[in-house]
Formats: sequence, structure tokens, C-alpha cells
Amino acid sequence: MIEPIEPSPRVKAIQRGALTMLLISGAISTIDRAALALANPLIRHDLGLSISEMGFLLSAFLWAYALSQLPVGVLIDRFGPRWLLTCGLVIWSSAQGMCGFVNGTLQFAIARVILGVGEAPQFPTAARVVRDWFAARHRGGATGVFMCASYLGTGLAAPLLTALMLNFGWRDMFIIMGVLGLLVALLWGVFYKDPAQVPLSDREHAYRQSGEVTTRSQRAVAPISGKQWRGLFKSPTTVGLIVGFFGMTYVNWLFNSWLPGYLQMERHMSIARVGWAAAIPYTFAVAGALSAGYLVDLLAKRGMSLTNSRKVPACAFLLLETALVVVAALVPSNTVAIAAVSGAMFCGTAASTIAWSAISVLSPAICTGSLGALQNFGGYVGGALAPIVTGLIVQQTGSFVPALFVGAGLCLLAACSYLFLVRGPITVVEKDAIATLQTT
Repeated sequence: MIEPIEPSPRVKAIQRGALTMLLISGAISTIDRAALALANPLIRHDLGLSISEMGFLLSAFLWAYALSQLPVGVLIDRFGPRWLLTCGLVIWSSAQGMCGFVNGTLQFAIARVILGVGEAPQFPTAARVVRDWFAARHRGGATGVFMCASYLGTGLAAPLLTALMLNFGWRDMFIIMGVLGLLVALLWGVFYKDPAQVPLSDREHAYRQSGEVTTRSQRAVAPISGKQWRGLFKSPTTVGLIVGFFGMTYVNWLFNSWLPGYLQMERHMSIARVGWAAAIPYTFAVAGALSAGYLVDLLAKRGMSLTNSRKVPACAFLLLETALVVVAALVPSNTVAIAAVSGAMFCGTAASTIAWSAISVLSPAICTGSLGALQNFGGYVGGALAPIVTGLIVQQTGSFVPALFVGAGLCLLAACSYLFLVRGPITVVEKDAIATLQTT
């Protein structure tokens, strides 16, 4: 039996540095997008905004973020993670700082749209970095680390932003966060290096490519072509990843945007109880991201194929999440409901982590950023719809139960999408075309 190649000390240092910076930048991106929601009452009071205008502002980011995924993936694959994430950090941090100087709805909307555009490279870039620097058998754990950044940021957002608002005001809160993001942009641009910028040994190259079946075209360094990008849409795997992430992200954002409202309105909990009760599910979400990443690596190590080590646990987590969302909708006990929501968020984050881990093993090497961005586009269309659809359902029915049933149905759709459509890795063959899928 051939012993697997281990990363050299230099590669390990690059891996640790890259994941640390991705964790920090991912947490900042989540904090920045949450700033408007947390400062909502003060901003509406100072600028004289209506509730409907605030709703428009809150959704502006999500639509800009979703639509920006389409071009940003190609840009990552053409120019590499170093410069794309540096540019993204500069753009979104500048937009965050701009929010401290706005005087009306239109100016705020423009700043939030720019924020969405700037944040678009964050997670597709992270998927490409993991593909570039980690062997296939190590990519699950690495994905879990960068995925938990969003929930780490969610946990930090309330205390950090509240402290900044109380001490400096909401305008300076935006400016301070913008400056912090620019500092992280400087760190990433200076210290992160794409593989082509590092003189790697043959053994280091072999480690990075170990566990993959590649064609000569995939090993080439030529950037992705338009024909190859369009060819991704011919693959059932691409469709399965997009539809699956749509369902996952819809339910994640249902809870991200409406969990406090659900606990107050449906469960009749006091504001004081909601404060600590809502924190419990987010703790489980972080645990879901970390544990799922290591689970897929363990399954692959035990002999399961790279495809099935992602597909099987993703389906299992999504089916369990479906059941838990139904339980949260129907049980009379608040304690059981919070436990069910916590379990659902654990499963939802685990499934999302596995989805990003799947990108690094199912995509051709030159299409990793593009496939990740397409998946994220589908997800954030669901994420943008979740707050709106849930609000309309609750307004019309006076209950969160039908809204939770919709979420459970989309979890089931995501599970079916993975089960029937995600069949194996997409391979790039000669003559600039996308080949028939190879199941593994």
C-alpha cells in the first residue's frame, strides 16, 4: 500500500496562514452585512426611514451578492484568489465605511449594493484556496474551518457592533468596521500567495494533486474559457449543486432573519429570554460546520469515494433537518422547539459545509471558483427570498407554521437534488469542452 504524501512544513504554514486569514475575513464579512440590521432602530430614527424602506435596504445586499456570483467565479479562475479577495475586501470595506456618511435611502442602497458586490468573492475564493493548497483527503476539514466563519461572525456581531454603537454612534461603527476590513485586505494581499507564485517542489505539487483523477487539460494553467464555463451548465452535477444549495440557504436564512421573531411571536417568549435562547442554535451551527468538514475527510479516509463522502452525509443531514424543522413547527414545548431549531441549524450548516467541500473535489481545477460561485448564486437567491416569503406567509396567516413547512419542503428538495443529480466529478477534456460526468 502506497503511503499518502503529507504536506511539507512550508505547505502546512501556507495552509494555516490562509485559513486564519479566511476565517478572519469571513467573520468580518458576516459582521459587516449584519451591521444594518443591528443598527436598524437608530438609523430609521435618524434618517426618518419607514419600515418598508428599511426592508428594501436589508434586501439590497442579498440581491447584489447573489447576482455578483455569476461573473466573480470566472474572475477568480482567471486571476486567482490573491487579487480577487484583496479587491473584494477593499470594495466591501470601502462600502461599509461609506454607510457612515449617507444621508438618505438611495445613498444607503447604493452602499449596500456595493457591499454585496464586494463580498461576493469571499466564499468562492475560499473554495479555490482549499482546492489549490490541500490534498483531496484534507479538504473537508479545511472547508469546515472557513465555513464556520459566518456563524462566528454572527455570534460576534451583536456584542461588537452594539459596543461600537454605544461608544461611538452608528455612523462611526460603520467607519471603524470599514477600516478594519481594509487592514485585512492589506494582510491578504501581502501574505497570501497563489501556487504559481511559490517555487514548489515536485513532492509539494504531488501532495496538492493527490487523490484526484485529472486529465492533461485540467493540469494546464490556462484560464477557464467561456465555452468551458457554459459547459458547466450541461452537467447534472452543476444543477444538483445549485438547486441543493438553494434549499439549504433558504432555510439557513429563514432562521438567520426570523429566529428572534419566531421565538417572540410564535412561542410568546419575552425579549430577555429570546436573547439567550436565540444564541443556542448559533452555537450548534458552528459545531455543525466544524464537525461536517472532518466527517467527510474521515469517510474518504475509510475508503468511500470523494463523491459519496460528500453526497451521502449531505443527504442524511438534509433529511434530518427536514424532520427537525417540522418538529419545531408542531411541538407545543418551547424547550423542544429550541432544541429542534438547534439541531436543524447544526444539520443545515453541516450540509452547507459539505456542499462547499464538494466544490473542491467535483469541479475541474480551472473551474473551481466558477462552480463555487454558481452554487453560491443559487444559494443566495434562496437566501434573498427567505425573509420576504416568510414575512408574507406570517403576515397572511398569523403563524410561522406554514413558513416552516415551506422550509422543510425545500430541505427535502435539496436532499433529492443531491441524491438524484449529483453523480460525480465534472472533468475537462481536450479541445476546450466539458466531458461526460465520471461517477466515482
